Amino acid sequence: MTKKNNGSSPISSLKRALVYLNEYRWMSLGAFSSLLLLIAANAFTPQIFRWGIDQGIAQKDLDAVFFTGGLLVVIAIARGLFNFGQGFWSEAVAQGVAYRLRNLVFDKIQNLSFSYHDRAPTSQLLTLITRDIEQIRTFVGTTLLQVISSFLTVITIAVILLVMNWQLALITLLAIPIAAFLLIRFFSTGASLFGRAQQMLGELNAVLKENLIGVRVVKAFVREDKETERYIEKNQDVLGSNIKVIRAISNVFPFIFLLNNLVTITVIGYGGSAVIGKQFSVGELVAFNSYLSVILQPILQIGFASSIIAQAAASAKRIYEVIDTEVEIHDRPNAINFNTSSIRITFEDVSFRYPGATSYALQNISFETKPNELIAILGKTGSGKSSLVNLIPRFYDVTSGSVRIDGYDVRDFTLKSLRSHIGVVFQETRLFSGTIRENIAYAVPNAPLELVMEAAKIAHIHDFIMGLPDDYETIVGERGVGLSGGQKQRLAIARTLLTDYRILILDDSTSAVDAKTASQIHKSLDKLMHNRTCTVFAIAQRISTVQNADRILLIDEGKLVAQGTHEELMQNSPLYGAILESQIKKAPVDC
Repeated sequence: MTKKNNGSSPISSLKRALVYLNEYRWMSLGAFSSLLLLIAANAFTPQIFRWGIDQGIAQKDLDAVFFTGGLLVVIAIARGLFNFGQGFWSEAVAQGVAYRLRNLVFDKIQNLSFSYHDRAPTSQLLTLITRDIEQIRTFVGTTLLQVISSFLTVITIAVILLVMNWQLALITLLAIPIAAFLLIRFFSTGASLFGRAQQMLGELNAVLKENLIGVRVVKAFVREDKETERYIEKNQDVLGSNIKVIRAISNVFPFIFLLNNLVTITVIGYGGSAVIGKQFSVGELVAFNSYLSVILQPILQIGFASSIIAQAAASAKRIYEVIDTEVEIHDRPNAINFNTSSIRITFEDVSFRYPGATSYALQNISFETKPNELIAILGKTGSGKSSLVNLIPRFYDVTSGSVRIDGYDVRDFTLKSLRSHIGVVFQETRLFSGTIRENIAYAVPNAPLELVMEAAKIAHIHDFIMGLPDDYETIVGERGVGLSGGQKQRLAIARTLLTDYRILILDDSTSAVDAKTASQIHKSLDKLMHNRTCTVFAIAQRISTVQNADRILLIDEGKLVAQGTHEELMQNSPLYGAILESQIKKAPVDC
């Protein structure tokens, strides 16, 4: 799993996310303009109070008092409108950024190679595309403008205070660098703590996902208590990581609150003595004290925002680690479209090792198929059967050697054109939410019902479907719950048969059906092969289902140890004879 930005800091990753603000520049401008107007209104309000006190109350001028009250009402309405504009436009921009990031991450996940998904925990990807993106949305929608507003407010109020009384202003402004130092120290350590908390949450989600998917297994083996203990243990790790975050926050903010109180006491004491000495009016003291609360509030906002920034930065780093992951299987420059007719597949001294593995899954495999040939692949569990067929559609690339189709290396074809002409039925069947018809027509959504039914008949699932209450419009339960393993496998076969395949790969696709049904399916496939040009690779456990294959490849410990027809292997391969004998002698287990 190679990444380009392993050395990137969380902050640099967060800056990359902010690039999407350019796509919403007018809404961003609306939010920023509303923010500036709101800051101006907030800065003007204490001056109205000062004028009302000094010119109205102190001078006992009732008209000035009423005028001040009316002006404050107008300012309050304006502040409400500006605040609404700021909140509305900023949240609209944040939703747009989150929308783009979700699409970008999902698209990247769809295009990452099998080797990435072999190693990346699904729960971590789910956390990434939900909570991590939500952290960035919160930052863009609330925190970003809050931080900008805080800095601009501090600068504006600092200028006003210096004009009003520079000695008292300097005492007040001395608190700003002290608070900034505390926040910077917190921010430098907080990012790693928040990243650790997110990782712990992802691991907790992994346990939850496993138990939700495997709840039937858990109950069947009476493992509820043990699984609960495992979840509690992971939950304890999440709690511990969050407690560390809370402890880091607790070590900073009490000092900032103390600083706030000390400055307030200083202003009231110094300002009060200035009023008594007639160096300062009461209205000016009230206005100064109002500015004091306004100028310290941004400091606190920046403090609270720093934790959100740390979380958003950690989330952005995790997101861009996925986005920047190199796609290991990709089109070569000047790749051509797959458009061959004879379908002759050649393995030339192929060796393959999974990324990160130390041993080879396949070693020095060489063979060539003939057009329209049924190739059966047999071997013990873990011998490399699935690894071999996965090289044809380039789910993985060979480590050495080459896989060719009609003389062309499969790496010379575009992935889309190659895979669109290869039908695959995986050993592990996955169905999607929706109707049975939608599942069968997954690759060809607009396929007529007649073609869907034809594919179902070949897979020997049509009669079962017609016996359902809504036949082909029956809703499939989550992950195919309600269907047997054999029924799901036959639906997967029908789904593949509906595609425009020239090569058909059946990866032990009849392992969950009985021997009679498996035999019927293979006979139907034999008939189908005579009606269309295609090469079929069938991985099977039972020799009886593939003994009529044109050729059988016998794989053992990643090596091709024998090949030929059933009769030829019976005469020439002791291993093949031993496998056949073990299957014939195998008796049902007594209960």
